[in-house]
Amino acid sequence: MKHMNLEYLNGKSILVTGGTGSLGQRLVRTLIEKSQARRIIVFSRDELKQSQMQTAFKGMDSNLRFFLGDVRDLPRLQLAFRDVDFVIHTAALKQVPALEYNPFEAIQTNIIGTQNVITAAINNGVEKVLLISTDKAANPANLYGATKLCAERLCISANVYSNNKTLFSAVRYGNVLGSRGSLLKLVEDQRKTGVVLLTHEDMTRFWITLDQGVELVMNSMECMNGGEIFIPKIPSMRVKDLLTSLAPECELKIIGIRPGEKLHEVLITPEESHHAVELESTYVIYPEFSFDQQAKERVGGRMLESGFSFCSDTNPNWLDDAGLKELLALIRS
Repeated sequence: MKHMNLEYLNGKSILVTGGTGSLGQRLVRTLIEKSQARRIIVFSRDELKQSQMQTAFKGMDSNLRFFLGDVRDLPRLQLAFRDVDFVIHTAALKQVPALEYNPFEAIQTNIIGTQNVITAAINNGVEKVLLISTDKAANPANLYGATKLCAERLCISANVYSNNKTLFSAVRYGNVLGSRGSLLKLVEDQRKTGVVLLTHEDMTRFWITLDQGVELVMNSMECMNGGEIFIPKIPSMRVKDLLTSLAPECELKIIGIRPGEKLHEVLITPEESHHAVELESTYVIYPEFSFDQQAKERVGGRMLESGFSFCSDTNPNWLDDAGLKELLALIRS
């Protein structure tokens, strides 16, 4: 991915829903340190995490604001979005097994909450909204993925009735190394017992670091024309190999695939390849109905071959042990 240029945020007001999460906090830190934003707003429902974040960021930026609220609450979003130029929508319920047992909670936050973000953004004249999606939205096998697919479709279609005054796009990527609740954290805890749990020996996943996620978000928000889904060319690795590398001294215990869990993940389906292009470090999926006839020409890129798919088990960008150690070193630094 190219180096971030955040000049487009000079003098702007940026709001991050779910801003106390792992990605949200890294986004806010990046905005404080590398942009000349006029105002940065953290919107989230957890008062404890907001208090902890206020302490951690104390003295860093006088333009940082905290807004307590839930994306399920449209009137609260309407207030929060006043005089906001850019919205990064990271708020979501994400734990796959928990959402299999609590389906309507996922629907209320991930689908209805996203529609509320769209409505509030249009009503307040927000310039751009970027949804943070997931590989689980492509050919979803669980409720989390299905709700994020719905969220993507809602955001893409919102460009039709926003009349180009508010632009909506999305980024879609895989598992984040080092985020709260990530596999790294779980392995750290399990290593103390001498046994590390593995659901299936052949399972593969896409991997991205928080900083790579931030870079993708910032670059996508700069160049988006509305309607695109941006996908980074990130590496894959077998979960078994990752666990062996992280905890070589531990026994691997196979426990079976959990409810709603896929053996392999997909970032681009064959159906989406018909309206997608390849750039140097990303793929871009365009909507099948265009809101801007010149958008593709401005972004450029090479059209993907018909039937192309970007899957974690057939990904040519394979992460070996040395590559994993390099990523971990970046995370720790």
